[in-house]
Amino acid sequence: MVIPACRLDDLPRGESHRLETDPPVAVFHTEDGEIYAIDDTCTHQDASLADGWLEGCWVECPLHASKFDLRTGGADAPPARLPVRTHEVVIEDGVIHVVLSDAPPNLPPSCTAARLIGGSA
Repeated sequence: MVIPACRLDDLPRGESHRLETDPPVAVFHTEDGEIYAIDDTCTHQDASLADGWLEGCWVECPLHASKFDLRTGGADAPPARLPVRTHEVVIEDGVIHVVLSDAPPNLPPSCTAARLIGGSA
């Protein structure tokens, strides 16, 4: 599934944009001008990575300081152990589009439990 995220001109370098998909996706524009998209939920606990700190190609979770590589989704250190899912990004006519991955997301236990009982994550 391809989802338009925002205009490239509306996402300054060093900033992120959250997509209200299920699960949410965060689009990051690095200081070097690269655009990446990952699942927006930390794999350790329900925290928005779009609210984290962007440095190079890494985003730091705002809760417990685990960092995720925007290129691979890999986590650098506990408490997060699982990677976040990455998504392909396509820029067409000045609009950032996210091609959602078919891989299953690595959601934290709190989000997984809420989904199983029919609540929202």
